[in-house]
Formats: sequence, structure tokens, C-alpha cells
Amino acid sequence: MSEITSTIASAGSRQIHLRRARLSCMDGVNAGQDWQIERDVIRIGTREDNDIRLGDTTVSRLHAEIVRGREGTILRDLGSTNGTFVGAVRVREVYLAPDTRFRVGKTDIIYSPADEIIDVVPSESDRFEGLVGRGIAMREVFGILERVAPTDLTVLVTGETGTGKELVSRATHNRSNRKNKPFVVFDCGAAPETLVESELFGHERGAFTGAIAMREGLFEVADTGTIFIDEIGELPLELQPKLLRVLEQREVRRVGSTKVRHVDVRVVAATNRNLRDEVAAGRFREDLYYRLAVVELRLPALRERREDVPLLVEHLLHRAEHSQSGSRGRGVKGLSPEVRALFDAYHWPGNVRELNNVIERALPFTDGTLITLDALPEALRASRPAAPSMPRPNLPPDSVISSLPLKDAKDALIEEFERHYLIDLIERHDGNVSRAARTAGMDRKSITRLLKKHQIRYRDV
Repeated sequence: MSEITSTIASAGSRQIHLRRARLSCMDGVNAGQDWQIERDVIRIGTREDNDIRLGDTTVSRLHAEIVRGREGTILRDLGSTNGTFVGAVRVREVYLAPDTRFRVGKTDIIYSPADEIIDVVPSESDRFEGLVGRGIAMREVFGILERVAPTDLTVLVTGETGTGKELVSRATHNRSNRKNKPFVVFDCGAAPETLVESELFGHERGAFTGAIAMREGLFEVADTGTIFIDEIGELPLELQPKLLRVLEQREVRRVGSTKVRHVDVRVVAATNRNLRDEVAAGRFREDLYYRLAVVELRLPALRERREDVPLLVEHLLHRAEHSQSGSRGRGVKGLSPEVRALFDAYHWPGNVRELNNVIERALPFTDGTLITLDALPEALRASRPAAPSMPRPNLPPDSVISSLPLKDAKDALIEEFERHYLIDLIERHDGNVSRAARTAGMDRKSITRLLKKHQIRYRDV
């Protein structure tokens, strides 16, 4: 789908290592033609959808492929009629050294790496599509996106919930040559596990109970465009090989079908988990991680870029005023001094998404041109500097606690803390248990069990 690439740190500066391949036709019908390929699997043959399409009639429709991996570059014959040769030796599979000459049919091709190391320079702009940021952290992100978005690179976006990972995916799509093609979003954390495979890869009629009609998967829907897979860390382990196949072979097979379908899709994935830790724990495939992390882009939390809060507020107010329901924000130009001080001190556990929600909620309660304290949610007004708002547990008096056995006292304190933590968590996510579970670093089943245990209402989403 894209070349093996990484974002690395070196001598105090950040760099992107792009690995590309150049293939030059030296003899045959296509002599003199060059190709520079940014995919990690390069297909060669006469078929129209090959990366290198040859006019040589002695070449098979799907003749050979070149696969770039962590261990090296492999030339693999795909069962061709007339064979693939390196020198006089017919090969089934062989590692390619730089500037290796090989032959398919009567066509000679030279393979050469065309790697490029790019220094990450902070962008001069404080905006990139729908993203805004004036500080160095975000302008470095913009600098990476300016170089990466126009390519077909697979991108893995990491960061806490609410930092803007979907905005990055949309911005990447909009700055690519696929911008007028489909953009499809799939959230692994929101879909029931039993339906993830069908949603992504499609199914045939009768493939399982309830499959009353054939359905295209989202990879087929996104063909020629971009698919954004959110919360990729929650993709079930048994489905990860199927996603790996799409990334490597650009092929999908619907549930209940034996037919393979070719797709041309750019993948942008996102997670708030540390996938390296997930790999170490055996919950995520290492080979899939490296296929996804072609460029790994970390988004900073809002507390790490406080200097951007005034610009974000200005951006959100402008967007609200010019939205379809813009009358609710008309005339509001900024924040009162008290609100500015509160915003500067607040921890923003929900990041930019929480800031956006606070602004949107405050607008209907703002009469003048500035948002004042009384327009803010009570929990935010009551918050202490540099700490997230959370109600203090209603703990028993010390005299009662100390009269209990240690185990019983500890259990009582934990129960009360757990209940108040869950109340605050589920309120912050408007009752959405899937988003609350991701913030808490828990799976849906575990947090649902705790919510029911403490009789806390939530939306079954």
C-alpha cells in the first residue's frame, strides 16, 4: 500500500526516512521507461491493474512481484508461464541487492532503491486544513503532513482521545491526489466484534445468520480513495491477518466468498493505545504494526500545547459563527479575562474535543461578546488549576474507616472512588460507553459491567 517508512529522531532533530524503489526497463517493448514506486508490494505483468504494466506478450498477466520488508527486498515469481530470471538462473523467490538486473519474459528491468531522508522542519503556517496550532509541537506535525499527505503513504496517528486524529486523517486525504475520491471512516471500538469483519471486508448473501443480501465492505467502498480506521488497537486479533493482507496484497475477500477483489485504498489508522506495548503483550501483530506505522505521527495533548488555546478558541468561535446553526455564536468574539485564566490553568483531559464541547455549550448562554464564567459548565468552573474536574468521593469519616478491618476499609474506599470515577467519566462522554471505555483504557465489557454494578445510566453505543 505504501513504502516502509519511519519517523525517527536523530541528533536532536526529527527525520522521516522514506523508502522508495526505482525500476528501469533496459530491454523489451517498454525499453527506456522508468517507474518510481512508493508501495511495499510492486506487481509486474500485463494486467491493467499492475504497478508496472508491460506490453511484452511473453509476460504473464500477473507475472512477478517485488516485496519490500524489514529483512530486505524480495523478487517473487507468481507462477508465470515463461519464468523470472536473475542472470541465467530462473528464480521462484530471491533477495534483490541494489541495482540488480532481472528478466520477466523478454523484458529486462533494473531494480534500484530510491530512499530519501527528510528533515522534519516546523511549518511556517499555523494551519493545515481543519487543524490549527501556533506552537512548535503542532507546526512540526504540519511539517510532516505537508510532506506525507501528497503521497500514498500509510499513516498511523497516535495520541490521547480528543486530540484530533480524525481531523488529521481528513486533512491527509484532502491534501492528496485522492481528495476527490471516497473518504470512509470505520471505528473499531464502536462496532460489535461479530460485525467488524463484515463491515470492513463485506459479505455474501447467506454467509451468516442475518446476511440476507450481499454487502460490499468498506475497503471496496473506499476503492481509489482513503479509509480511516479509528481505534485500530481494538481490532480483534483474529482479523489482523486479513487487514495485513489488504495492506500487502491490496486484495479483499468477502465473508463467505472465495473470490479475491483488488482494491486501491490508502490507509490512515489511529489509536490512543501504545501499539508497541500491545505487540509485546501479544495482543497486536508485529508485522501489522510495521505495515501501519509507515509514518507514525503523534499528536500532542492540549496540556502540552497550552500556547495554542487562544488560537483554538478563535478558530472554534469562527467555525461556530459560520456553521449552519451559526446564529447561536453570532457576536461572540472571545473570552472574558476570568475564563481565559481558567482555560490557561485547566488540565483539559478531553483535549481539543473537550474545549470544542465547552465552547459550543457556552454559546447559547452568552449574551454579550465575551464568554463569561456563568456560561461554563459547573464542573469546569469548580475545577482546580492543572487538574481535571472530578467530584470528591463521599467517603465515610475517618473514625468509621479506622473502626473497620483493613481489608473492609480498603474495599469501601475503592468502591466509593470507583463509583465517582465512573460517574465523572460517563458524564464527560455524554453517556457514550464506547468513548468512555477508550478514555479509561478498558474494554467495553468491563466498563459496562462496572456501570451496571454501580447502577450508572449510559447509552448502549
